[in-house]
Amino acid sequence: MDPSIEHEKGFVPDMADHRESLFLDGLPPDPDAHLSAAERAEIDRKLVRRLDFLLIPWLCLLYLLAFLDRTNIGNAKIAGLAKELDLSTARYNATLTIFFVSYAVFEPLTNILLKRWRPSVFIPIIMILWGATMLGMGFVHNWSGLMAARWFLGLTEAGLFPGVNYYLSCWYKRSEFGIRAAIFFSAAALSGSFGGLLAAAIEKMEGIGGLAGWSWIFVLEGLLTIIIGVVSFWMVHDFPDEAKFLSDADRTRVIRRLKLDMQSSAEREDFKMLYFWQAVKDWKMWLGMVIYMGCDMPLYAFSLFLPSIVSDLGWGESVVKAQLMSVPPYAAAAVMTVVVGYIADRTRQRGACNYLTAPLGVAGFGMLLGSDRAGIRYAGTFLGALGIYPCISNTISWMANNTEGVYKRGVALGFVIGWGNLNGVARRRGERDHVVLGMTDREVDEMGDANPAFIADPGDRIIAMGAQQSLLHKEHKKGHDKKEGKKLPAHEYQGHDERRGRKEEDYGYGVR
Repeated sequence: MDPSIEHEKGFVPDMADHRESLFLDGLPPDPDAHLSAAERAEIDRKLVRRLDFLLIPWLCLLYLLAFLDRTNIGNAKIAGLAKELDLSTARYNATLTIFFVSYAVFEPLTNILLKRWRPSVFIPIIMILWGATMLGMGFVHNWSGLMAARWFLGLTEAGLFPGVNYYLSCWYKRSEFGIRAAIFFSAAALSGSFGGLLAAAIEKMEGIGGLAGWSWIFVLEGLLTIIIGVVSFWMVHDFPDEAKFLSDADRTRVIRRLKLDMQSSAEREDFKMLYFWQAVKDWKMWLGMVIYMGCDMPLYAFSLFLPSIVSDLGWGESVVKAQLMSVPPYAAAAVMTVVVGYIADRTRQRGACNYLTAPLGVAGFGMLLGSDRAGIRYAGTFLGALGIYPCISNTISWMANNTEGVYKRGVALGFVIGWGNLNGVARRRGERDHVVLGMTDREVDEMGDANPAFIADPGDRIIAMGAQQSLLHKEHKKGHDKKEGKKLPAHEYQGHDERRGRKEEDYGYGVR
């Protein structure tokens, strides 16, 4: 038996035998065949550590900037944006909503562009474009200009989050992807923490160059994004089969470990509309959209309005203090996101991890909506953050783990993430007349459309998660029964059976 299969962590001998019989003909030559199992394991550990060092930190920085740029309007609002541009509550809410319209509409298409244009080109270009949009936002003089800028910001940012999650899923084994996706997404929580600190400092530039403090928030953060975007041409790497930092031996090792994990993402594949329709017809994509919807809408309502929530707790009139008090909930959420990602990878039970974190979000938002005591409501922001942020990355990992095909996975992730954002628009418009217990009139008006969804969306998510777990269990059992009986031809396992669409690898992994 191939030692790389025999000693792969977590595999039992009969499964290893089965995988070897399926994949040995399609595997590239093993550069470490002459080494002992211990030596091979050490090489593999060093390879993964190198991938982590070269891929994860820079991508986290990019997403930190993206989330900072889309949510800093909340910090700018309490720094004087609403007053200077004469934004009513309705106009401010429309400004938030229009971002998600363009963001959600273009997300399903971006992973196709990422694959065709290469990550090292696509990601830097969209960063420079959204940085320029953010820079221009600092010079708007009216609501119409702000609306246009927010629409273009959504368009240009649309490719980063689904693109990077798809990209990472093409580098790591399924049992390794969850913690990496969690670390990447924790940058969103850190951006909330960092954003409050940064906004508090930038506001002090009020009047410099004839610009208001809120203008400087947009200008400086836009300039930073443009600079990082230019550097990204050298810092963002392509997919494993084209990445220049890999030696030939390491490239072979990466591709072998992906194939042994029953992933066709290690293979080249030309785009065909067939793959698009395979994704659209897959029930996992549709249930994933419902689950992600239940996470995403409360996330953005929380991140956009947290500075306003904190400023209304009655702890003084200091804008700077309001910015700083929004930092701790985000920091706690970042830690929780990584912890849940680690546990989900180790247990291979992503659905169960979502079940355990969702009640925290419901409890937290219940405290926010049902109490007028500052201490209780501030504690609610912690529970709300702890319940929302881990579910985002965990749901994406769950979806990616159970969807195979190079383009099919990319399209499915794009639709799941795009629908989550588009649903936020519908929720905000559809629930205006609901009355929320315990909120002031100003807060109900300001957050009103989102509030009922804080409770309702996690409920939708829990129902969909139960259905997904049940159906995945049946599919995994079906795949196991096939393996115990007739061994299918290798080409059906390696992603070349175009008529089947859903590859047999979908059955081969126990992440539920």
